Amino acid sequence: MTYILLGGFIFLFILFAFIHLAKDSMHWVIKILWTLFFAAYTLFWALFLLEYSEAHEYWRKIDTSSFYSPLSSRNSLTFWVYQVLSIIGVIKLWSRGRQQAPLLVVIFAIFVLSGLFFNVALIVQLSTCWDGISGSHQTGLLLGPISHVLISMLVLLNLIKREVELANTRSFQHTTLQMLNEKIKASQHLGLWIVILFLPFFILTTLVLILFGQEFDSFAKVFTETTTWHFSQKTHPPYLDHQGHYLCTVAACGSPKIVKPLRLGRRHGNEIIVNRQLMVANAFEALIQEKFPKVHQVIRKNYDRHGYPLSKDINTPFKSNVTYVLMKPLEWCFLIFIYLTSEKPEQLIHAQYKC
Repeated sequence: MTYILLGGFIFLFILFAFIHLAKDSMHWVIKILWTLFFAAYTLFWALFLLEYSEAHEYWRKIDTSSFYSPLSSRNSLTFWVYQVLSIIGVIKLWSRGRQQAPLLVVIFAIFVLSGLFFNVALIVQLSTCWDGISGSHQTGLLLGPISHVLISMLVLLNLIKREVELANTRSFQHTTLQMLNEKIKASQHLGLWIVILFLPFFILTTLVLILFGQEFDSFAKVFTETTTWHFSQKTHPPYLDHQGHYLCTVAACGSPKIVKPLRLGRRHGNEIIVNRQLMVANAFEALIQEKFPKVHQVIRKNYDRHGYPLSKDINTPFKSNVTYVLMKPLEWCFLIFIYLTSEKPEQLIHAQYKC
């Protein structure tokens, strides 16, 4: 949640920066169009962050209603550094273009170009998913990088077409930077300098990222150390069992006088202790799944995320007894729902977990 809020503030800042930059020397229609475009850009990346926060790493067991992350968390710093640099480059080139030091133009163009490459790779990564991610999730992830590629291409094309409007008198105190600045200013081949300086920039950025814990090939591993996506090279564990009632299952393992076990039952080939609370919970889920499948998907997704880890800590008869008692109000709510929606409620309840 912290990352979402931080990302939201960053993109709101970028949006207001774009709106401010659009105020000068532009026709009002163009101002509105650019502002709407950048507003959509900000919204798309906010949507990306929201979807990305729900994704899981390849080594985790997840429910089939969840999905795996298209970016490796261990190597994602590399992607986000290039993304932020690319946004800075877009802002600088769009606001000032060639009306700044030639060396700065080259540097900002390299920023934009590097971000363009990473976002194209992300689009390819997101274009193919080998498991059943929903179309809404995939679209939510794709809109951000697609909009970034479009705006980067527009800025770079505008830079290529724009002629030098003002003589540049800016200089650098550092001798080497000043020498490069003068050479680029005198040259008519701006694109060639972008290509020449791209490799040193990439090497320098990689060395800095290594100091922050990234690997020298993190630019590739951020896409390959994932699962189910186009560049993925990792496998994931089996999906979580959709029919597991974790808390009711461990609660049934408490003291017989309290939890009142009725019989043994089977769930996916495994023998479990069955009491009425567990049968009621399973019958309730069966009805929800049948009558309200979308609601069931949301309930199951959140229950798998929170109920399963919690059940791992319930490993003594005393904890099972407490869980059984705490689950009683929910059991009564489930029972009322079953009696309101099922024609033969008791037959449905007693049919659960038959051997």
